Amino acid sequence: MAGKHIGSGFDDFLRDEGMLDDAEAVAAKRVIAYQIAQEMEAAHISQSELARRMKTSRSAVERLLDPANPSVTLSTLERAASAVGKRLKVQLVA
Repeated sequence: MAGKHIGSGFDDFLRDEGMLDDAEAVAAKRVIAYQIAQEMEAAHISQSELARRMKTSRSAVERLLDPANPSVTLSTLERAASAVGKRLKVQLVA
């Protein structure tokens, strides 16, 4: 039985439970927050400086960088990407 999968995959389970879309959204937000934090570190940009560049509050930046907080808009992510010299790319995939 080596190399054989038994049962369905985890994505199938999440889909069946109606949780796949939320799980994927949280995962995508975590990746983007991590990437922004990495760019901030590489460019020596503090949270306060990022907030200034984004024309927002430091608490908004803290929410943005919090991987467990899914309530961040695309507009906020775009402003954060721009503030660290990057562009946000969103695309639909099959």
